[in-house]
Amino acid sequence: QVQLVESGGGLVQAGGSLRLSCAASGRTFINNYAMGWFRQAPGLERQFVATISRFGSSPYYADSVKGRFTIARDNAKNTVYLQMTSLKPEDTAVYYCAAGQRAGVTGYDYWGQGTQVTVSS
Repeated sequence: QVQLVESGGGLVQAGGSLRLSCAASGRTFINNYAMGWFRQAPGLERQFVATISRFGSSPYYADSVKGRFTIARDNAKNTVYLQMTSLKPEDTAVYYCAAGQRAGVTGYDYWGQGTQVTVSS
């Protein structure tokens, strides 16, 4: 059973920064998986944000966050991060991390419960 727990969400003003964390627990070792971040705003479908391969190469971002968000992983700490800067109100959403066999915009097998990010204008 893959268990992922997100944290680090909160309320921030536009232009501010947050760092989200996704920790794997139990017998889950994230170096076995590509990892991704997704988000879902109220009334909208879940959308891809960023992905990173098993050993940290080839990060890939949605156009809407490119240059502002950075995905990183620390396999020794069993944790993936999403550093978010220059936040905009349209970044407001529940953010989810996911684990899968290949880095990409789809195809993830395991999901966390999400953490709320709210950006005020």
